[in-house]
Amino acid sequence: MRSIRIGMMGLGQVGRQIYMLALQDARFEVVAISDIGQPEILCHLLNKALGKNGVVQLEDNYLVSESCRTRLMSSVRPTEIPWDVFDTDFVIDTTGRYRSLAELSPHLANGAKRVVISTLPEDEIDRVILCGVNDDQAHIDDRIISAGSASTTAAALALKVISESYQIEHASMTSVHAYTSDQSLQDYAGADYRRSRSGAENIIPNATPALQWIQKLLPSLNGRMTAYALNVPVQMGSMLDLTVVLTEPFEGMSAVTELFVEAARANPAMIGTVNDPIVSSDVKGDSHSLLVDLQGSMQAGSRMLKLLGWHETLGHAHRILDVVASYDRLDIPDLQEVA
Repeated sequence: MRSIRIGMMGLGQVGRQIYMLALQDARFEVVAISDIGQPEILCHLLNKALGKNGVVQLEDNYLVSESCRTRLMSSVRPTEIPWDVFDTDFVIDTTGRYRSLAELSPHLANGAKRVVISTLPEDEIDRVILCGVNDDQAHIDDRIISAGSASTTAAALALKVISESYQIEHASMTSVHAYTSDQSLQDYAGADYRRSRSGAENIIPNATPALQWIQKLLPSLNGRMTAYALNVPVQMGSMLDLTVVLTEPFEGMSAVTELFVEAARANPAMIGTVNDPIVSSDVKGDSHSLLVDLQGSMQAGSRMLKLLGWHETLGHAHRILDVVASYDRLDIPDLQEVA
């Protein structure tokens, strides 16, 4: 079976999770990785992520495992990476640093057939694909694609499920997000006042680009949403707090939660439900993009409901590879004819 040849830029938390998942999936072969970290430390962190030393070995400039041999490079910019040398089908850029068309296009110029980024873009690229929301919009001519973000996918999935059965008057999304690698442990002067404060000591309010893209991908919500983010001092596990006002009274929260139980049956890889009193650390290792908290969801008045959902970056890593696989299928004529 032909494998999908993947190049990666960035081997942070999401990058390591993607590498780990690719090792376990015969569809993918990670042929090259560019990261500015020391190779010995990158290999060490991969083995820690995999939970067992020695699964990945460093041999000269290669990461070697039972299933693949991956060239390591230390290029800083997309312009510096010779993807054509590795016959790269897809570049997955998880740095979060390059989000514009101009910044990402050099990946294509250097030989990659497509680029998938792990964050929302800064400007118009070919496509933003949120798995379970607008997968059917993927087009064979797309070359630079965003797989969204973990919180954006979680919110969009929840709103899609609700909007398919009810008309939404307004929705307010708060993403309660674990701190990220670009936050400082101590107060450190940066470009933003609040994000200059210690991520380990503070709840830090943030704007979120999820608002723009959810409204674009779910047009019925255009002008009917607000969104906000809070970075909180936990290392893993994030929560979606979604408040929705419907245009008409609804028959009770049990009817809404049943929609998510049915959605989880229909799409078990992406949506799950939980009826236990879980907390953020319980989500570690969960691969869903949205884990609906049935106990934490409630009705407030005749037209308002609050939904709690959980997610962690592992789910987003899965969805990034799902986006890669869906575009690869577009390039296979036999599968196009079947579709």
